Amino acid sequence: MENKKQLGTLLVEAGLITVKTLERALERQKGSGKKLGIVLEEMGVITDSELVDALARQFGFKTVKGFADYSFPQSILGHVHEDMAVEKTLFPLKVQDGMLAVAVTDPFDIVTFDYLAKKTGMRILPVLSTRQEIVKAISNHYLRGREAGPDRHKVLVVDDSQSVATIISVALKKEGYDVVEAGDGIEGLKLAMSEHPDLIICDSVMPRMDGFAMMRALRANQATAAIPVILLTSKASGEEEQKAFETGFLDFIPKPVQPIRIVSRVKHAFELIRAMKK
Repeated sequence: MENKKQLGTLLVEAGLITVKTLERALERQKGSGKKLGIVLEEMGVITDSELVDALARQFGFKTVKGFADYSFPQSILGHVHEDMAVEKTLFPLKVQDGMLAVAVTDPFDIVTFDYLAKKTGMRILPVLSTRQEIVKAISNHYLRGREAGPDRHKVLVVDDSQSVATIISVALKKEGYDVVEAGDGIEGLKLAMSEHPDLIICDSVMPRMDGFAMMRALRANQATAAIPVILLTSKASGEEEQKAFETGFLDFIPKPVQPIRIVSRVKHAFELIRAMKK
């Protein structure tokens, strides 16, 4: 039986969701690339904590909470690269007797655990925790972000083309925006968590993680879920635009990049954001 079916059956048996809710969630999950737990959270039918408790009861996993503000030495953090921590939502907790305990949201990610075991030469002990707690720990200990000034909007530009990123950055800085840059989706996720931007502009096609995968990852983390995102793409088609809006992007800008258009769309985006907050 597949893990997602095991999890769904578990939640039904625990009385946390109904069979019909599970069917709707599985249908919504198709083609999204999201884990079942995240889909159920988005539907508002189960909380992060309830999911952790249910998995722990069914499969006997240990759980951990309240560790994000603890002190962790570099000798522990160094066992998991920050890119993997961000992408997989996991955090190294402790090394003891040849075993590395890792806080995770997905205890069935055998591929990642095997990779870590080979890299560290240790057995991997997955310990369940909430996504919110792990994201907070990653931000505190790996990323150590800073806040933008109170009167300036911060925009994160994510594009693997340095020339495109420079054009956008220069145009926005001239308009008084604070700008930070990332060269791919993984780096973009890290900066979104550490820099707390007011808006993100990201390319649709990038190495390691494309714009659509980055968008799904942003929405899956509570710390970044509310950040509005504009998509840049060279595929200026109706199908691409529809896909962008269905995925949750605030706006859609076709390439080639024009500074006037970028500034106009960013100003319009902040107008929409202010209107939605009223």
